[in-house]
Amino acid sequence: MKRLLTLSTALGLVTGAAMAQDTLTISVYSFGMDAMTEAVFGPFEEICGCDVVIETGNSVERMAKIEANAANPVIDMAVMSAHDALALARKDLLQPLDVSQIPSHGDLYASAQDPIGGNFAVGYGFYATSIVYRSDLVEINSWADLLSDDLSGRVALPNITGTQGPLTLHMLDIALGNNDISFAATIGAVGAHADDIVTFYNRSSELAQLMLQEEVIAAPIGRFAWSRFSGADLPFAWAEPIEGQTGGMNVMVMTKDNGNEALAYQFMDYWLSTEVQTRVAEALLDSPANAKVVVSDEIAESLTYGAELINSLNMLDPAAIIDNREAWLENWNENVVN
Repeated sequence: MKRLLTLSTALGLVTGAAMAQDTLTISVYSFGMDAMTEAVFGPFEEICGCDVVIETGNSVERMAKIEANAANPVIDMAVMSAHDALALARKDLLQPLDVSQIPSHGDLYASAQDPIGGNFAVGYGFYATSIVYRSDLVEINSWADLLSDDLSGRVALPNITGTQGPLTLHMLDIALGNNDISFAATIGAVGAHADDIVTFYNRSSELAQLMLQEEVIAAPIGRFAWSRFSGADLPFAWAEPIEGQTGGMNVMVMTKDNGNEALAYQFMDYWLSTEVQTRVAEALLDSPANAKVVVSDEIAESLTYGAELINSLNMLDPAAIIDNREAWLENWNENVVN
C-alpha cells in the first residue's frame, strides 16, 4: 500500500492543495524508511526550512502516479531503477537535469553521472548481484553451476518478474555461451531444469528463510540482501564467478515542469554529497555512487563498494530491459512456468 507522510507534521497526512509553497514531494522506495528519515529526509528539512513529503509504494504504483499527473505534477522528484527511469523518459515525463545545479555530480562514479542518457537521471546507489551459497556443501565457480547436477533439488532462482530475474538470465546467458539478448536458449535451459529448482523466488526474505532452513544451498541475490546471510550461523559465502558479477543502479529523476526545480536540485545535491552518502552507507541503507565515500572494511563487506567492484559489474543496459522484457516474460511463461 502506498504510504504518504510529511516529516515536519505530527500527523503527517496532507493533500496537494494544503501543501506549502516550500514543500518538496518525493517518491521513494519504502525500504528502511525510519532509518532513511533519520539519515537523509529529516536533516534536509532542517537545512532547507521546508516540508518534505514522502510517498512510497511499489514501482508500478509510483510510476503510474507520475504518468497520471503529467499535466500537473504532484511528485517533484523520485528514485527508482535505471530502466524504470528510462521508461518514464521515453514517455516525456522527466525533465533533463542541469547538472551544474548539482555540485556533487562531479564526485560520482562515471557510470552514475548520466546512466540513461540525455541527463534524465543521476545514479545514487549501486548493487552487485552474485550467488550466495553454502561453502561447506558446494563450490561455486560459474553462473552455469546453478544448473549443475550438484545443485539439483537444492537451488533457487529469482522469478523473471523480479529485479534479479533478468540479471540472473544475463549472467547465465554469458556462462552458457549464448550471448543473445533474447535469452531464448537460456530460458529454455532453465525450463529444462525447472523440476530441479526448489522455487523461483519473488523476495529476498523468502529466499533467506529457505536457505536458513537448509532447503536451498545456492541462489542469486543482490548485495543489499547479503546481511541476511553474512550474520547467520551457517557458513554462507558470496561467489565470485569466472564470468564476474552483475548488478544494477538506482537513480534520481525530476518530473517535467513540476515548478519546484530549485528545491529538488538542492535535495539531489544533498543526497549525493560525500557526507550524506557516507552516512547512508555506514547505516547499511545503500551503496554509495559518490566515489569519495570512504568506509571501514567491515562496512564495505555488506555493500557494493569501491571503484574496482563497481567498474567491473556486468550490468544490463536499461534499454535492453525495456525493449525485451515482454518477450522474456512470454518465453518464460511458455518454457518455465508451463
